[in-house]
Amino acid sequence: MELIHFWCNFTPNYNDMARQSISLTEPNDEWLKNQVDKKEYSSKSELVNDLIRQARKQQVQVDWIRAKIEKAEANGFTEDSKEAILAQSKSLLNG
Repeated sequence: MELIHFWCNFTPNYNDMARQSISLTEPNDEWLKNQVDKKEYSSKSELVNDLIRQARKQQVQVDWIRAKIEKAEANGFTEDSKEAILAQSKSLLNG
């Protein structure tokens, strides 16, 4: 497996950039090049920053869902019927 090295700026504000050297496999490097060639992004750095932002946003959503599941599991399970649960949900929605 051949690794490709390039410098990447990891902040959108070019005045406050942290420079990093990362290694990529050839298929990943080709994919990055194709995105830049298609004018989807102006540079590999911009694309990597966008991918990181997307991953961070997704992680926030995953953490929120995980917290909701943990809270629900900690509250225990109900003995109510599905009809009773539905009726209660409708009454909460309708005020």
